[in-house]
Amino acid sequence: MKVIKIKRKTIFKFSGLIVFVLIIGMFTNSFSMQNYYNTGFSTGLVTATTLNVRSGPGTWYRIVTTVKKNEYIRVFAGVGDWYIVQVEGDYVGAVSKKYIKPIYPKTSSSSGGSNTSGSSTGTGSNNAGTNNSTLSSDELEVFNLINQQRASNGLAALKIDNEVQNVAKIKAKDMVQNNYFSHDSPIYGTPFNMLNSFKVSYKSAGENIAGNSSNKAAVTAWMNSSGHRANILNSSYNYTGIGVVSSKTYGKIYVQMFIGK
Repeated sequence: MKVIKIKRKTIFKFSGLIVFVLIIGMFTNSFSMQNYYNTGFSTGLVTATTLNVRSGPGTWYRIVTTVKKNEYIRVFAGVGDWYIVQVEGDYVGAVSKKYIKPIYPKTSSSSGGSNTSGSSTGTGSNNAGTNNSTLSSDELEVFNLINQQRASNGLAALKIDNEVQNVAKIKAKDMVQNNYFSHDSPIYGTPFNMLNSFKVSYKSAGENIAGNSSNKAAVTAWMNSSGHRANILNSSYNYTGIGVVSSKTYGKIYVQMFIGK
């Protein structure tokens, strides 16, 4: 199915505001008279290997739970050098802000869809690389299968871009953790929004997604779909990133992002 334009979904709805008020009320006593402030974003990416979530904004508060690197947390507010957050398992607490990368909400709409995405102009800068050691065994197999298809059609092989690879992995995890199957993420918006949010520059970009239990079957399905095949065999794309994450629903979720530059 071709991509259609849609408006960005608002992450915080009215019910979210009620939750925020309740959470602030829960922490009023332990946080004393410290001032809360709006962070300007509602989703954060954990950068520490293991991050402690504490019952208050300080290392002297007890540890409620922990979160791992590259996990997402919901950020409600800031207090001093700490963020008030909600993490998986519905734990609420405080984390040090220096270990959280803000994911800012989108400010514009772009194209999105259920099978392929078109091209767009990106902004920012990125570090291109060809270090395939960042790929899991599944991701490396998909990468090689894709390049076999390109070689069979007289096209140059794609190279791994380290930043695009990071974004593709995050998108695959996002789809599994938030239980959706779409190019349009409830957190990041379209693939173009997401690439822009992570400061990836490109002249053209596209995305293929799939749910399958087999790497080879996923690539075969893409090649049997005109939209996905067009992305794989697009000569304007020269870099890619591939995310493969286990899924209870599909077996595995596949995300391949393409860019041309």
